[in-house]
Amino acid sequence: MTDQHEHQHQKHPESDAAVGAEYWDARYRESERIWSGNANTVLVREVEGLTPGRALDLGCGEGADAVWLARQGWRVTATDISGVALERAAAHADEAGVSDRVDWQRHDLAESFPAGEFDLVSACFLHTFGEFPRERILRTAAAAVAPGGVLLVVGHAGWASWHEEPDQSVRFPTPEQVVAELELPEGAWEVLLAEEHERVQNQPDGRPGTRTDNAVKVRRLA
Repeated sequence: MTDQHEHQHQKHPESDAAVGAEYWDARYRESERIWSGNANTVLVREVEGLTPGRALDLGCGEGADAVWLARQGWRVTATDISGVALERAAAHADEAGVSDRVDWQRHDLAESFPAGEFDLVSACFLHTFGEFPRERILRTAAAAVAPGGVLLVVGHAGWASWHEEPDQSVRFPTPEQVVAELELPEGAWEVLLAEEHERVQNQPDGRPGTRTDNAVKVRRLA
């Protein structure tokens, strides 16, 4: 299965300034579909055994993760910076018959965050170029997790094998750095997963390549 998210590592702005909604709307308009339409494999693996409740999907893109969660019985709040992406996501949910289980919200997470408390908060491939307060956003995400709930953070651990001149403005923290930067209160959280994994992914020319991702899964105890 191809992961839904490959985010902004195909084309990117030259400026180090923050990348906003205008950039992402234009990025999505480049083609009828950017991502595969399948839920992220790590999300599926790590969530399948959880009891469905309230879920928050950060950076939902075209909605594959949110739709999958809704199909499993979750009530989902899904947010993205791009209105174009959210329109496609809502159409996907309609086609899947789960539109009543997903609340689509447009947020620039650097500026605003969905209200509420959630049994699952998922942040899959929440990367961007330029200025982006990812660590602060993930701490806000952790604060939105209800007692007994889970925060899942999945991200790239480095550039793909075919990138000859990687953009140095993009930071790829290790799983241990992700956990440390969450600044979780001692005794209030349990680390369930913090690891890197390699996967095969097709290059832009169709040939297989490799990339390393990482995943962090923590549970709030109190």
